[in-house]
Amino acid sequence: MVSTLSLSLVFLHLALQSFCYGECAFNIFRYPLTRVERKYASISENERLRLKEDTRDMFYFGYDSYMKYAYPKDELNPIYCSGRGPDYDNPSNININDILGDYSLTLIDALDTLAILGDAEEFRKAVKLVIENVSFDKNSTVQVFEANIRLLGALLSAHLLIQDENKPFGDLEPEWYDGELLEMASDLASRFLPAFDNSKTGLPYPRVNLREGVPEGSRTDTCTAGAGSLLVEFGVLSRLIGDPVYEMSARRANKVLWKLRNSKTGLLGNVVDVNTGKWVGELSGVGAGLDSFYEYLLKAYILFGHPEDFSMFNETYTLIKQYMRRGRPHCNSGSGDHPLYVNVDMKNGGTQTTWIDSLQAAFAGIQVLAGDMEEAICTHALYYTIWRKYGVLPERFNWQRISPDVMFYPLRPEFVESTYLLYQATRNPFYLHVGRDILTSLNNLTKAQCGYATIHSVLDMTLEDRMESFFLSETCKYLYLLFDVDNPVNLNSQRYMFTTEGHILPLAPWLRQQTWDTDLFSSVDPVMQANISQANCAVIDEERLYGLPLKSQYLEQISVSLGVEL
Repeated sequence: MVSTLSLSLVFLHLALQSFCYGECAFNIFRYPLTRVERKYASISENERLRLKEDTRDMFYFGYDSYMKYAYPKDELNPIYCSGRGPDYDNPSNININDILGDYSLTLIDALDTLAILGDAEEFRKAVKLVIENVSFDKNSTVQVFEANIRLLGALLSAHLLIQDENKPFGDLEPEWYDGELLEMASDLASRFLPAFDNSKTGLPYPRVNLREGVPEGSRTDTCTAGAGSLLVEFGVLSRLIGDPVYEMSARRANKVLWKLRNSKTGLLGNVVDVNTGKWVGELSGVGAGLDSFYEYLLKAYILFGHPEDFSMFNETYTLIKQYMRRGRPHCNSGSGDHPLYVNVDMKNGGTQTTWIDSLQAAFAGIQVLAGDMEEAICTHALYYTIWRKYGVLPERFNWQRISPDVMFYPLRPEFVESTYLLYQATRNPFYLHVGRDILTSLNNLTKAQCGYATIHSVLDMTLEDRMESFFLSETCKYLYLLFDVDNPVNLNSQRYMFTTEGHILPLAPWLRQQTWDTDLFSSVDPVMQANISQANCAVIDEERLYGLPLKSQYLEQISVSLGVEL
């Protein structure tokens, strides 16, 4: 079991790791380096600065193209230089309509990236455009989860950045600003509430029409992540406007999911019916359909401080390692196959598929926040090796056949995110090299006429004409922060946390004040409470302060097993 980390202990752990690596490692080597260790041992300051500027250029090429060719549409078509909105002619096209709602999605999603880049002038312009031109009174049926993390999270983040009296990113506040972004966030969230009101279980319907509520005859199957990843944004909104309904709705959904765990294994499935509470999909894993549910249990605890959130995360994480982890017992010692988290049957923990998906690459970042550093290093190394095999991550990779099952790569940020978090926790230049590989691949393989395009197939590198909003809000943001060591986010990491869409929220005392009483904040068992109060971070052994995060023999092992030259 991973002991809990209180708000301060999480970032104290990261700070101490950063100090050790930043001050000690790679300056004076205490033992002869292998060829692989020499390859990753350092990166010059000039190179880091170049990578930072190249990432900045990548963001602005995508952002400026969106503003020129696509705005006020939701997304940019980077090959034909046009805009994309909802598919009104085909309402069943949920691949498009779950996300796009005719609300200038990419602009809203990119607001806090502009702030992090230090572009206060463009941030203020973008805020003005959003306030003056965006309305959520639309006849658009969207997925609650996607609209929550992309829109609601972005609006809350931008509002809180404007309100920050310390102004770490410059003067972001338009002189006329009077909380309009918060009003928009409240309006948007109110349009989500029918998803809960019409549910027989307390689990939200997956989709709402922003004007009419839950459509008649709407599908009732929802993924666990979709129903259980609302608490961070809903909780922040509730505290900002003093209305508990949002946080309580999200917490109630989490508790319903918790009660639906399998009685034998304690695992959750990946798809549930919101009316019956019956599992429609019984696959349990750490990727698509479940990933952000685990993430938000931990992040809700870090933000709001309720022990129950962590106790649920802690128990779930223990079960994940018990049932889903395969390979040698320890990441950096012993013998056996490289560790791997597989998809299992929730009823018995037996392996259910031979594929893993690209969303699972974010799990290493969750392990960093949980203090399980060795496991984070090992998890990340697997996805780095797959990235090197193809140049990007295929959506699904079959670990038994060593080939992709689903070929496309839509510019996803999850692997970039875990790379950034591991660098923040270790300051090991290995992760700067990884970031350089990512940046090189994106520029060489996905750059199109006026933006960056989805890769249709990792086998022939053909492109699709779509640049999803998360490319600017997450992929570019995490890459930039990886190389910009002096960014206010990095210099004040104890003050910020990222949502699952990469939006930054403050870690502030006012978020930890419980302002309403409810039985949803149930008491915690005294034994569990004792576990929660003790931090026990897994530390990195001293020898590897001066070498690779994953020892060279193990990095070579996973490379050979996947047919990748190291």
